[in-house]
Amino acid sequence: MKATNQDLPQAVVVGGGIGGFTAALALAQRGLQVQLLERAPAFKEIGAGLQVGPNAARVLKDLGVLDSVLQRAVLPRRFAILDIHSGNELYHATFGETLSKRYGAPYAVMHRHDLLTALMDAASSTGRVETIPGTEIVNLWQDENSVTVSSLDGRTYTADVLIGADGLRSVVRRHVLDDSEPLMSEYVIYRGPGPRPKGIEDAVTLYTGDEMHMMQYPMAGGEMVNRVVSFRSTEGAPGSETWGTREELLDRFSGACAHVRDSLQTLDLSQKGVQFDRKPMAGWTNGRVTLLGDAAHPMRQYLAQGAGQAMEDAVALADALADQPGNITGALQKYEKERYPRAAAVQMNTRFFGEMAHLGGVGAILRNSFFKKLPHDNFDLAEWLYGDGSVPPPLPPADVLDRLYAPLRQANPSPVTLSA
Repeated sequence: MKATNQDLPQAVVVGGGIGGFTAALALAQRGLQVQLLERAPAFKEIGAGLQVGPNAARVLKDLGVLDSVLQRAVLPRRFAILDIHSGNELYHATFGETLSKRYGAPYAVMHRHDLLTALMDAASSTGRVETIPGTEIVNLWQDENSVTVSSLDGRTYTADVLIGADGLRSVVRRHVLDDSEPLMSEYVIYRGPGPRPKGIEDAVTLYTGDEMHMMQYPMAGGEMVNRVVSFRSTEGAPGSETWGTREELLDRFSGACAHVRDSLQTLDLSQKGVQFDRKPMAGWTNGRVTLLGDAAHPMRQYLAQGAGQAMEDAVALADALADQPGNITGALQKYEKERYPRAAAVQMNTRFFGEMAHLGGVGAILRNSFFKKLPHDNFDLAEWLYGDGSVPPPLPPADVLDRLYAPLRQANPSPVTLSA
């Protein structure tokens, strides 16, 4: 791989998802030549809806792709929290222009494919990104001058720096940090997009209840609605075939309000999803190799920040490499030093918010009372996440974190075929 500017490092990015393409685009815009390797035979995003908070939207704006993304996105007018049983609203905040003015970018909801396509097109237009699908990485090695990866079919790729953006079960991570199993959640997930019924407003709506919730928002230019339904299954070991079944779902949600019960009819109940994360762990970088996104800090879904944090990683990494082109190891260490505290805080607060959203009994009464008393359009709780970094993140007490990361009630079973 030949660089047009010999003073800038050459990069190999492993992983062709949102994080990988954001990294490739950011690096290319700073003049680096990039090869992007993807295991799958084609570049595509699985899954359905995606929420992009103002922090992530600012990244897209700075990269010049926000306008393209917004052509198929929806800008929700508000965010609302409702009680899943009564359907009564507990809290709402105005989004739209209010949020855009406050944070310099909107809150947007979209299909994951639309975001990936915009990033791919922008990366291709730089003329500095070579995309190579159908390339499964099996090994890597490095010396003082370069790093090399080899693929299953015997090809090798050598560059100055290697970026592992290859997701939850990252191959690159095995050579950098650890190869332990990620942490499986006891909460099963059913999700899916469908036609948008009449009466569904342009809002991100969370129905919260005792060990159960439903999230709903329009997407695809407002033509569809995405719903995510989740509950803590008590049947079978997490991840097993008897865990989180359709029958248990319908039983658990039988006491939900009419809108939530009706919404279950729009989901593909034959497919259940598993949710994973890891405890925060430093050490993303080893010499000329580093990690970003889920490869470094996988998190649960409750703050809708998985993609956003990967995009923040990508820009911080590109800036560090552009600032210190002759000092790869120093640039990667600078990148991790900048990003680790924030990513770790998001991981922990995601777990914490998930626990709060799923409280039952007395805890649910206190949670609902808190949200009812919280002034509408009060963004104090989100300032650390969406703002300019001047507000430090809240950190749950150590004993609370110990409980949040306590082992599952049953050991993880052998892997089964479920969508992650």
